Amino acid sequence: MGKETAQKINKPRAIRRLVIWYKRNSAVTSIVDTAASSAATASNVAGNMVSGAGSVVTTASNVAGNVAGNVVSSAESVVNTASSVVSNASSIAKNTLQPLVFDPLKRLQNNDNTLDRVEESQSKRIWIAVDGMGGDYAPGPILEGCLEAISRFPINIKFVGKIEKVKDAAEKTGLAELLENEIDNNRLELIDSGDPIGMNEEATAVRKRKNASINVAMDLVRNNKAEAVYSAGNSGAMMASAIFRIGRLKGIERPAIGALFPTRDQTRPVLVLDVGANTDCKPSYLHQFALLGNIYAKDVLQVQKPRIGLLNIGEEECKGNDLSLKTFELLSSEKSFDFGGNCEGRDVLSGSFDVVVCDGFTGNILLKFLESVGGVLLDILRSELPRGRRGKVGSAFLKSNLLRIKKRLDHAEHGGALLLGVNGICVIGHGSSKSLSVVSALRLAHSAVNHGVMDNLNQLQKLQVLNS
Repeated sequence: MGKETAQKINKPRAIRRLVIWYKRNSAVTSIVDTAASSAATASNVAGNMVSGAGSVVTTASNVAGNVAGNVVSSAESVVNTASSVVSNASSIAKNTLQPLVFDPLKRLQNNDNTLDRVEESQSKRIWIAVDGMGGDYAPGPILEGCLEAISRFPINIKFVGKIEKVKDAAEKTGLAELLENEIDNNRLELIDSGDPIGMNEEATAVRKRKNASINVAMDLVRNNKAEAVYSAGNSGAMMASAIFRIGRLKGIERPAIGALFPTRDQTRPVLVLDVGANTDCKPSYLHQFALLGNIYAKDVLQVQKPRIGLLNIGEEECKGNDLSLKTFELLSSEKSFDFGGNCEGRDVLSGSFDVVVCDGFTGNILLKFLESVGGVLLDILRSELPRGRRGKVGSAFLKSNLLRIKKRLDHAEHGGALLLGVNGICVIGHGSSKSLSVVSALRLAHSAVNHGVMDNLNQLQKLQVLNS
């Protein structure tokens, strides 16, 4: 009993060590101090109770007969109660301190992704054409993502690819039975095609190879057999195929690729375009990008009055190169959207803008840089955690928070970028896309169809600026 009592008395020391660790590794406030003090006081009281209970047990053991038995029984009950108080005190301290320690990270926690709000109750399932051969790892991971998306969203898939290769990939990944079930349920259809356009091939190859998987998928949209198309293959080839197969919107000179970036406000991502479709741009291109982004932000992101920014090296209207200066004049005179002025690089993720426009060369560098941020940030956080026992305790508490941070910064969670300016909904995936990216991209495609983006984009034709 003496050893057990000593272990229980040591519990206040463990709590004090935990409090000291929090004080050294978090923003300490008076509330934290109060919580720590309360926990320590509760533990001291509990320790005194344990000590007193041990004394009672020792005395009681010297008394004979039923009286001793009753006293011992009562003493053991007191010991158990005291132990429970210690445990509860520790639990209260942990629950009180932990939320306060993580308060600086709350803005980084992705508890509610805006694009996750898909209308699951919608009865009508939409058909989406998928280039199953496009991407570094196709067709296996692409197929896996499609099957997962079918079970999560009200969509059906027309999977375009070389059927024998697709079935072989399904066998190797253990998806053959699920594939057959979805085919029997009329939720997935295999469409035969030729080889894909390789990543190292010129975009104009789509003109010569009519049976390429991206062309076959795009034809399904043109012939109204699918309402959207997705590909993780050659993005230049996809844009060329979209222009040749379904055409540009009237008045739009060049389509743009729009990508969603996370911001400080976890419910409000920012749309950046162009991120790679047009490396050399004219002021009129960027003006049209702003018009396209404004409609996308209203319809898909559900922003009532999107704030448009022009990516530049300074806030002042006199800053920037010739392209920036001339574009600023065009955007300033535009009355159909809210132009918020120049957006510096540090403001892109601030949440101050809903849409940021730039040329494709700059936008693509920005996109690739952001893709590396998540991994680097997590590596830094891991390296800064204390070593030894304290580090292990801290890592255990931080694990869920680190995973949420990674999720917010992981490009796979956003899945794909929308090709805006063509006469159909086209989602471009990253070349290294795997199943999670595919699911996210198909969610994006469904959201665009469900919110009637094309109907509103077609209304751009009525703007005088596009008809002049």
